Amino acid sequence: MIRLLGYFFGVGIMLALLAAAGVAIYVGNLTKDLPDYEVLAKYEPPVTTRFHAADGSLMAEYAHERRLYLPIQAIPDRVKAAFISAEDKNFYSHPGIDIPGIIRAVVTDVRNLGTGKRPVGASTITQQVAKNFLLSSDQTIARKIKEMILAFRIERAYSKDRILELYLNEIFLGMGSYGIASAALTYYDKSVNELTVSEAAYLAALPKGPSNYQPFRHTDRAIGRRNFVIDRMVENGYVSKEEGEKAKAEPLGVKLRRGGTYLFAAEYFTEEVRREILARYGESALYEGGLSVRTSLDPQMQRLARKSLQHGLIKYDTLRGYRGPVDKIDISGDWGPALAKIDALGDVPEWHLAVVLDASDDGVTVGIQPKRLQSGKLAPEREKGTIATADMKWAMRHFKEGKLLKAKSPADVLSPGDVVYVEKKKVAEEGHDPESAGDQDVEGSGWLLRQVPKIEGGMVAMDPHTGRVLAMVGGFSYAESQFNRATQAMRQPGSSFKPIVYAAALDNGYTPASVVLDAPITVKVGNTIWQPHNYGGKWAGPSTLRLGIEKSRNLMTIRLAQDLGMNIVAEYAERFGVYDHLAPYLPMAIGSGETTVMRMVSAYAVMANGGKQIKPSLIDRIQDRYGKTIFKHDQRVCEGCNAQDWHDQPEPTIVDNREQVLDPMTAYQITSMMEGVVQRGTGYIIHDLGYPIAGKTGTTNEEKDAWFVGFTPDLVVGLYMGYDTPKPMGHGSTGGGLAAPVFKEFMKAELAGTRPVDFRVPPGMKLIAINRKTGMRAEGGGPDVIMEAFKPGTGPADTYSVIGMGDEVDINGPRVLSPEANQAVTTGSGGLY
Repeated sequence: MIRLLGYFFGVGIMLALLAAAGVAIYVGNLTKDLPDYEVLAKYEPPVTTRFHAADGSLMAEYAHERRLYLPIQAIPDRVKAAFISAEDKNFYSHPGIDIPGIIRAVVTDVRNLGTGKRPVGASTITQQVAKNFLLSSDQTIARKIKEMILAFRIERAYSKDRILELYLNEIFLGMGSYGIASAALTYYDKSVNELTVSEAAYLAALPKGPSNYQPFRHTDRAIGRRNFVIDRMVENGYVSKEEGEKAKAEPLGVKLRRGGTYLFAAEYFTEEVRREILARYGESALYEGGLSVRTSLDPQMQRLARKSLQHGLIKYDTLRGYRGPVDKIDISGDWGPALAKIDALGDVPEWHLAVVLDASDDGVTVGIQPKRLQSGKLAPEREKGTIATADMKWAMRHFKEGKLLKAKSPADVLSPGDVVYVEKKKVAEEGHDPESAGDQDVEGSGWLLRQVPKIEGGMVAMDPHTGRVLAMVGGFSYAESQFNRATQAMRQPGSSFKPIVYAAALDNGYTPASVVLDAPITVKVGNTIWQPHNYGGKWAGPSTLRLGIEKSRNLMTIRLAQDLGMNIVAEYAERFGVYDHLAPYLPMAIGSGETTVMRMVSAYAVMANGGKQIKPSLIDRIQDRYGKTIFKHDQRVCEGCNAQDWHDQPEPTIVDNREQVLDPMTAYQITSMMEGVVQRGTGYIIHDLGYPIAGKTGTTNEEKDAWFVGFTPDLVVGLYMGYDTPKPMGHGSTGGGLAAPVFKEFMKAELAGTRPVDFRVPPGMKLIAINRKTGMRAEGGGPDVIMEAFKPGTGPADTYSVIGMGDEVDINGPRVLSPEANQAVTTGSGGLY
């Protein structure tokens, strides 16, 4: 018997050895192709790129995986405790795998055989790091064994804190968030350091299955799982029982952070920066590189620019009548769900979609689009309001079947079921900030009827000394159209180009008192005859350059360009950055070429800053994920700024190495002449602001574009208004009538409370009293006597002479010009006003 038992024992030993050998061979084969865990030492996860305004406000975030990497030292103990309690309570004591946990999981899985339930895992945090970083998520025994082997190796190679750091930054927590820092922002709109015990416990509940504990769809389940985590935190001694009970009594309190751009009114600016980063560094750097981009945007100035341009576009559009409703719905039952399905303009929060419930002689009753809760459900209440007949007089001129009709009653314009835009009356009248003062803070039920303008425009505000773009508006609404009219729209600048011509003349021997003939002129190009004219068809005879720019005389500018030479004009236009290449044809002198608002503002900045070339920039600085600066806009050199100690050395000086593209005296002369445009000329509407302002209006042929570009000593602002497909805006739609009021509204708000600063007069400049109409030295006073700026060696003429006395110019002679030249003459009667 003993011999038989010995036989069976020997056979058992052999079988055990064979099994062990088989397992060893199997495991050995698995370890041959294990990934190298040392890559964890060089781990650089995809990290969110963030854009910030000049004041530090967050503008936007870009990522394939929203993640902000935090070192373990920056993660609060209560957050670490929550995840350890939820996922691996023995994390700091086990060698990589939790043997008791594995046994419990095996027993549970055996019991569940045949029930269809998913197998229970027993993965430690270290095993999850191995799986998430180095392996697939396949539910196989082979993968599990590999995971365990890697967990042992990882534990030997890295500290527990390093493993936990990798885990807390890599784990997916739902809502597109990876890592604890991103999840804290996404779910609670706060930093990790601000998380409460309850909030940390809820986030720690999510790795088990974020979709299973979605805070709005599965609220009860989410609270249950959160409370389970809190109980484990109490059990493990991380929080007291009283703290745990208090935390469990709290609601989830999830406050989802909105996506897209975060800074109100900055969508066009943000998108322009995104395109630049994409072009400069590529898609991977933008969406995975963790760049920190500090832009030049001034949020307050941006809001003012948006509001000013929108007001100008709305004012023009409403004067042309009402074009009809946005949509039409059935209002026989609850109109809320049907109205909620229609998308409103998300970036014009002052406006709301509404449905007409009743229209009569007394006015219109509307139902306001119901708000959607974070859960995705509609708010149960239905808000109603009224539009008074007196507040929609503009809409009485309305279009019906393509015809403009005059209505006698609101009922002739609107019908029940019409979906329209409305704005709270007090918001419009008192200028409430739609971001900081919502409608809930505004009393009264009065509303105004609104419609999205057909006319569009672009606007840019810039620091002339650095080229930093402080504000940029690319159109009425980014939600309506993403086309950026400040940088992408190629438009004729019209008369706003004339200061370039006059600056070129002043830089080449002319003075503001030089006299040019303002009279009809005939220009021949081959077989084509061009007869340009001034706005209104009148002329004034011999006039000074100052008078020519103040009154925006086309005929004078053409004669001046002809006398100066278009090659010189083209050279200066290219120096100032208005064009890359300007064809040297006379119509170009009055703005018939095409350029952008950004380029025009940059050109005026050269005149405003004393003639220094500037490079416009929306970005001040870019840092990589480690904080190293990889780009900065300001390339000036500061000598002595890095001195370690002071030894009576001179103060550090910043060396301005930018190219001087215009004589500083010329810059002051043209600035002074454009001050006259505001004080006496086509920009007179701006004169009463009480600040030194220079600028120029611009109106193109047939009033297809209306421009104004102007500046103070430290701020340049330019804009245009016009249809995206250029067409006449109507007689009188000039730069002085449409664009200048927008500029005025903006500057009035921006300069409020600041001290007026005079334009800087360069040393050596002479100021001499002259008659601004004749250009001759003035004797005594009078309304036409002004102090004119002259360079050393120049002054008022002793004899009266007039440039351009001939009344016909042949710029072709015996030659045949290119089709481009003929096209310029054919279309170049622009630059009107």
